[in-house]
Amino acid sequence: MILIADSGSTKTHWALIAANGDVTECVTDGINPFFQTMEAMKNTISNQLLPKIGQLLWVGPITDVFFYGAGCTPEKKSFVRDAVGAIFRKSQIHVESDMIGAARALLGSNRGVACILGTGSASCLWNGAEIEQTVPSLGFILGDEGSGATLGKRLVSDLLKNQLSEALKQQFLQEKNTTMAEIIENVYRKPFPNRYLSKLSEFAAAHIDEPQIHDLVYQHFKEFATRNLQQYPAELSVGFVGGVAYYYQDVLREVTDALHIQVANIVKDPVQELIVFHRKDARPTDE
Repeated sequence: MILIADSGSTKTHWALIAANGDVTECVTDGINPFFQTMEAMKNTISNQLLPKIGQLLWVGPITDVFFYGAGCTPEKKSFVRDAVGAIFRKSQIHVESDMIGAARALLGSNRGVACILGTGSASCLWNGAEIEQTVPSLGFILGDEGSGATLGKRLVSDLLKNQLSEALKQQFLQEKNTTMAEIIENVYRKPFPNRYLSKLSEFAAAHIDEPQIHDLVYQHFKEFATRNLQQYPAELSVGFVGGVAYYYQDVLREVTDALHIQVANIVKDPVQELIVFHRKDARPTDE
């Protein structure tokens, strides 16, 4: 059996593939080495994943774990590999960035631009086998244009600084059952402010028909396009993966159409395509 993981800052989508092709999927909290200790990552796997797949392991051992994750930079790969390997001691652990996972899922062996628009954002030029060029994401404080965290930051900032209507501000505070003080507490004093802000950004999806909200989201994606996509060759098609790209795809397509950017596909979750990509790696064992 093999185990595939697609991990962002908010959640990790796991797929266990048996040699006969059967697939079991589950979700745990996100695993990101930039925000978590090794112990925290191991605890997520032990306490959330193993109870969900443990009863399936009698079929045979997991020979390989293919982990695609946010924050899995070259400097952090060994850190993640050690954390995952501490749980799956008899497995070969393969760690790649979530960007490579997205490129394989969106473009396969074709040349193009792959983008992640989820809690965070990222993009790359994919030559069909490897990444040729990237534009640094820089995280939600310095960058992450197009992401849920940055959208949430801009939405909350505009609401609390009275750049949007008072009616929208009061509706937001009521629907989210929160206050300015509570928002400040969560952003500046609690862990994972990116997750928190991304969750708040869902208000924009629920009220996208409001002209002020639509304009905010449009400008959010336009900034992603101008600061990121326009650094790649213009003739290449672009694929998007992630919940933000998927749920706001109508506005995203308005932006790409206006800027004459060819969209290849928009996928909510790359795991189904990664299952197809890795199915050949699931093989019987003698154990």
